Amino acid sequence: MARFRYVGFDPSGARVSGIVESEAMDLAREDLRGRGVMVSELAAEATGRDWRETLGLQSDRVKLDDLEFLTSELSLLLDSGVRIDRAIGILQRTGRSGAVGRLLSALSNDLKQGRQLSEAAAEHKDVFDPLYVNLIALGEASGQLPEVFRRLAEDLRFRRDIRQKVLQAATYPLIVLSVCVLALLFIFNFVVPNLATLFADAKELPWYTTALLGASAFMQQYQWAVGIALVAAGALLWQARRNPSVVELRERMAIGSPFLSEATTTVERIRFASGLGMMLESGVPVDRGLQLATGNIRHGQLRREIAIAVEKVRRGEQLSHVLRQTRLFPDFYASLLEVGEESGELGKVFTEIARRSRDAFSSWTQRVTTLLEPALILLMGLIVGGVVVIMMLSITSVADIGL
Repeated sequence: MARFRYVGFDPSGARVSGIVESEAMDLAREDLRGRGVMVSELAAEATGRDWRETLGLQSDRVKLDDLEFLTSELSLLLDSGVRIDRAIGILQRTGRSGAVGRLLSALSNDLKQGRQLSEAAAEHKDVFDPLYVNLIALGEASGQLPEVFRRLAEDLRFRRDIRQKVLQAATYPLIVLSVCVLALLFIFNFVVPNLATLFADAKELPWYTTALLGASAFMQQYQWAVGIALVAAGALLWQARRNPSVVELRERMAIGSPFLSEATTTVERIRFASGLGMMLESGVPVDRGLQLATGNIRHGQLRREIAIAVEKVRRGEQLSHVLRQTRLFPDFYASLLEVGEESGELGKVFTEIARRSRDAFSSWTQRVTTLLEPALILLMGLIVGGVVVIMMLSITSVADIGL
């Protein structure tokens, strides 16, 4: 189907604009007329890629931020009494292009053909995970679709916040590392070569001076080759990031590192508990909810542990007991689950576990950021300052030799 951008007026006389998909321009005009839009301008959308797509900076996938925005807007529209097909149409008329525009167009066309939203969403597995689709289906069956979208929006918003916090925690070390590398390049390319003339007539130099001059000469001769090699290595690692062996190694390092183990288990506990809490409170059976929530866990080892626990629950074992045997649920959280089993409020307990885990993760990121800042500044000072001290000692040694 072709995409056409239009400008027109709705039945109340208000100006509207957006994008519509159709086989031809005449059919697009008829479609808009059927929606009550009096078209004043209608033109085929440009198919050329913008500079971000040309440089590969714009992905052809719906991003997490876009999905959170769409879910939040649908929650507001449905809570205001707007029908789901009308809500999708309103979002489609906002003129969003790219992957989001194509997704909205596909959902709108499926709804026009009489399909349920959950059925239409299930066709886009790269955007909507099974948990999302199943909750939509439950909302359609129970008439609580606005509440379902509200809770899904909250969950997506927290996922976005986690990603932003991880990026923020990684940004500061990268900036400090970049400054350190630039300082060393400046010293080796400009400062040390100017000082080398002082050592030209010296017959014997200290070992640290010889090492400094050798490092400077190496950097001047091979720094471009080293830079290209590092960029190539980074590109290869990025391409291999989804390789099963690389993924397994990365997961083993994350769960085995004392520094990252707490954050890894906390994030996976949030994914599991928040999804399961939403499903149980929406009326999903425990065994089905456990199966779907297990799919939310990304870490392979932790996912296998929970899958084994789910099988034990299906054989009749107590949920709190089998989850206590996993790394995701230490004694404190397992005790909360026992309370939930006794009170029959497992959904609320899992939601509370997710909330407490979110607070714990926020505290962890703040603690790590607070510790990293002085540690990285100290490390940069030791590296750059060490080179400067060696330079001063070398100058002093030349002066002593001259005397």
